[in-house]
Amino acid sequence: MSVRRIIAQKASTSSRSIPSRNAAVFQTMRSFSMTKPTGEESKQLYSGQATLPLLPVPRLEDTLEKYLRTTLPLQKDEKSAAQTKQAVNDAISGKDSALVHKLQERLVKRATAEGLESWLYDWWLSGAYMRPRDPLVPFVSYFYLHRSDPKVNNYTTRSAHILKSMMAFRKMVVDETLAPEKTKTGYMCMHGFKYLFNSCRIPQDEEDVTVTAEPEQNNHVVILRNGHFYEVPLVNPVTNKELSAAEIEVQIDRIVSDQRSQKPAETPIGAFTSDRRDTWAAARKSLISGPNGERNMRALQRIESSIIVLCLDDANPISLEERGWGVWTGAGINRFYDKQQFVVAANGTSGYVGEHSMLDGTQTMRMNNFVLTALDQGKIDLDGPGSGAVLDEPLLLEFATDSTTHKESETSRSNFSELMGAHAMSSLDFQGYGKNDIKKYKCSPDAWVQMAIQLAYYRLYNQVAATYEAAQTRKFKLGRTETIRSLSVESKAFVEAMADPYGSDDKRLKLFQDAAAQHIKYAKEAAEAHGVDRHMLGLKKLLEPNEEMPTVFKQPIHAESGTWILSTSQISSDMFDAWGFGEVTPKGYGCAYAIKENSLAFTLVCLKEAHQPVRFTEYLNRALLDIRAMHDRSLAQKSKM
Repeated sequence: MSVRRIIAQKASTSSRSIPSRNAAVFQTMRSFSMTKPTGEESKQLYSGQATLPLLPVPRLEDTLEKYLRTTLPLQKDEKSAAQTKQAVNDAISGKDSALVHKLQERLVKRATAEGLESWLYDWWLSGAYMRPRDPLVPFVSYFYLHRSDPKVNNYTTRSAHILKSMMAFRKMVVDETLAPEKTKTGYMCMHGFKYLFNSCRIPQDEEDVTVTAEPEQNNHVVILRNGHFYEVPLVNPVTNKELSAAEIEVQIDRIVSDQRSQKPAETPIGAFTSDRRDTWAAARKSLISGPNGERNMRALQRIESSIIVLCLDDANPISLEERGWGVWTGAGINRFYDKQQFVVAANGTSGYVGEHSMLDGTQTMRMNNFVLTALDQGKIDLDGPGSGAVLDEPLLLEFATDSTTHKESETSRSNFSELMGAHAMSSLDFQGYGKNDIKKYKCSPDAWVQMAIQLAYYRLYNQVAATYEAAQTRKFKLGRTETIRSLSVESKAFVEAMADPYGSDDKRLKLFQDAAAQHIKYAKEAAEAHGVDRHMLGLKKLLEPNEEMPTVFKQPIHAESGTWILSTSQISSDMFDAWGFGEVTPKGYGCAYAIKENSLAFTLVCLKEAHQPVRFTEYLNRALLDIRAMHDRSLAQKSKM
């Protein structure tokens, strides 16, 4: 079961959006360009951790009343709404209240238990990421599409530049000199940065684990081409000096020129990482056992301990869909999904695949944004002195395999091809306006886009649907995400008014403003860890085997209101062309969006058979135009009065 399907049943980017993201990137660039002090006083990265408050447990009555209101747009009739209201009343002060209040007491006790830094963290890591057995793509991992460098049109140069810039960011993480992110209210949790480099997810029979290698002893990357793994040190082991971009490019050229890399691997080990987790766990056990087990284990350990994986793809993608599909899938063999991965195509277009278990999009976005911005601004010394020594040839990490392994690898590749073949992707690069223009209407850009998504879906299906937006809770210790329930009473009233051909712009605008205000209110509450979904999950987790599930959790509307037909999330950087992730339920869409200074980008992913992603993106385009036109007409009318 995928992370997003678990989220759907338990009801983020994960919060993939990041408040004050521009300030965070500026601070990163400023600290990178300054002469940094030495010693303990230079260590900033985790300096704010001790000041972070613990994740709170919201008031039971607040959560249940908020939950009741979020179900109203989905209720079929007054009788159903009345039953839900009764179930909530029963939980607060009626027949279920004794048990529900007992669950609340247990949760508060857990939240204040000595030594436990978050009542939610372990549950969320296990239930949302490590225990699910579904493939990581498309159900968990996400992708970014980098803005291209017009001066670079090949993968050797582009890859060398990306790796060189990445090493500058990694140095700040390893040395702990990276500036911690802050909001107006204080520091944000930086715990996830521990897993950005030299970290790897390991498949296990029932629940995966993560291992992290010592960065000082593991200064190598692994480069994949056609399913072949090559180890390349980025710090020369003889001189202990970092390779220059030119030296890295020489090593990549050697890989590209190696005849072994020029044809697909006969038994692509990376294909196993695209399959179900139990399948990969069994294959990994088989690889590291028997007469060749020690050799294969060494190869796996070099991959798993590497800084990061860089994948060279021989394709030349142009459109956003071609690029998105290419970065995400790697032809089924040229990826190792248990690691964070850069992907560079033959024409120099590049991207990133995020392994989601230990960290969310806020951390990987900051790293990617730094890498691209530093290159764009010329802050990386690409022509530095280099390592000062002759470089050994890249090491091909060879696996000893047999016919059984070969057959199983082919099966995994076939499974992945079938799974992704059932999916469709549609992108919208909306150039009509962006954040700057939206702010002129005194509206939150995120609320504006969320209302456009609601309107597009309503026009396509003539109904509303439960909608998830990821909100980060990193202002708390080990905080990760909470759900913003974007569908509201107000948003439903707005989209219905837009469908009325006789409605006035003044009325529509008022309803839009009400819907946007409600969205902003819920988003702020979610960022304060006062949403509905994580709290209700915590209550259910503490139900004992002999205790009957309270009625409020058993009603069909509880499942429906948390089955995210629209799973949405924002990552916004002008250094990204787009980004994307998969649907959380077979009935729904994964809707990734970016709010840029002067444009908007959307990527929709869904199952082909049941959905219409191209029509959805067309309706999104119309909704964005219509919402602005509505504002302009109303303002023009008022100016005449």
